[in-house]
Amino acid sequence: MSKIDDIIARMEALEKELAGEFEQVGTDVRYTIERKKVRFSREIRRQHRLLAKKWASYVYESGFLMILTIPVIWGAAIPALLMDLTVSAYQCICFPVYGIPKVRRGDYIVIDRQSLSYLNWIEKLNCIYCGYFNGLLAFVREVAARTEQYWCPVRHARTPKATHSRYHLFLEYGDAENYRARLETVRRQFDDLKGKAGRE
Repeated sequence: MSKIDDIIARMEALEKELAGEFEQVGTDVRYTIERKKVRFSREIRRQHRLLAKKWASYVYESGFLMILTIPVIWGAAIPALLMDLTVSAYQCICFPVYGIPKVRRGDYIVIDRQSLSYLNWIEKLNCIYCGYFNGLLAFVREVAARTEQYWCPVRHARTPKATHSRYHLFLEYGDAENYRARLETVRRQFDDLKGKAGRE
């Protein structure tokens, strides 16, 4: 095992530990998840409703300049929906041809904060938008990562600030012989994803 593989294995272990801690926090605030739906106890829901801020107060306290930015923020929803449709169609059509496992949108786009009764309807709408938009970007990044692994699995000479989930499998920059010898192996190296798909 190379040092890079060892670091990635430790990072994956830490990510699992972090996910477990997030789930533990959830049980501390007394909610459960049943069939992908969040359930709070009746007492917690009552407390949440008492903490909800009236939407009129929320708008007033936001200020005039903040309100002026709303069309800019929500204007991004149109290209986001178009990107979602385009990338979803792309992977449905192309990934089976390339032999790449498909990315499950539901693993990345999580919309559930509208169930929180301490949020007013404007906050809930904002949370739906943010959950969708950030999840969409993560989904698109994973589709692009798998595509790059198939078509151009070569590391950059200058490592990007943030690398995607498949980058560690890529071949070294400038190693022409290894590229020609291992290209077909790397572009088909999705065994780790098949194991995850079986557990879902």
